[in-house]
Amino acid sequence: MTVALLVCPAAGLGAAGRVAGTVASRLREACGDVRLLVASDAEGTTRLAHAAVRDGVDVLAVLGGDGAAHAGVQACAGTKTALAVIPAGTGNDFARALDLSLDGVVEALRAGRRRAIDLGRVQSGAWFGTVLCAGFDSAVNERVNRMRWPRGPRRYDLAIVLELAQLQSRPLTVRTPAGETELEATLIAIGNTPFYGGGVPICPDADPGDGLLDVTIAGRASRSELMRILPKLRTGRHVDHPVVTTMRASSVSIAGNDWIGYADGERQRELPLTVECVPRALTVVA
Repeated sequence: MTVALLVCPAAGLGAAGRVAGTVASRLREACGDVRLLVASDAEGTTRLAHAAVRDGVDVLAVLGGDGAAHAGVQACAGTKTALAVIPAGTGNDFARALDLSLDGVVEALRAGRRRAIDLGRVQSGAWFGTVLCAGFDSAVNERVNRMRWPRGPRRYDLAIVLELAQLQSRPLTVRTPAGETELEATLIAIGNTPFYGGGVPICPDADPGDGLLDVTIAGRASRSELMRILPKLRTGRHVDHPVVTTMRASSVSIAGNDWIGYADGERQRELPLTVECVPRALTVVA
């Protein structure tokens, strides 16, 4: 078995770089030779991931956060290379959804265990393993990407407060094989797995093995209503609020405004967007 370990040293504010040696040693205990790849930035992560898969490695192990996992998904989707994700970032939502850890990956490598999971795919765009969002959440992401202070999770907290001050609902058209829905909305999340934003179960029942995407839509809501919904996000109880609509579909098209779509926390493009669930598109070591 050939294994490449792709390390993103900056992930988790440097956590990945600090544990890279230990992780490499643990993987070698399980499978012998491990090729070490170190990326200097996001572009390098993507480039090295694709190169490893082209070289025919059996397993691409990624040490980092959701950005690194996203790069691994792009490289491994639809190929014979299995993806192992070892969480060392700030969010780790992909690893959280699949219950991935260093100990679990080592044990699975020793036992030869694999699991095929579904992925979401943006039409003419990227694969995603977790959630595609647009609206309030993507506006927060846009603001965070422009901010240079503060560092870490507090940057998101500040961005949420600033975006709440500008909150407006927008017309949204959602089309699935079951029909079309038009409404005023503040956000939409389309989940292959439940979590985004560092453990928020925005699509709490999403299952990457059912061949379907879960959709959560927050309709027209005032700032005070949204503030009452936000505390429920961590428990998944937000789906019980009257302004929240949920559905499940094999494909989803969204249009009606100029929101930016973010998938796995990575910027995609303005609406309209169409996404589909691709069953068993990725093999993971789990």
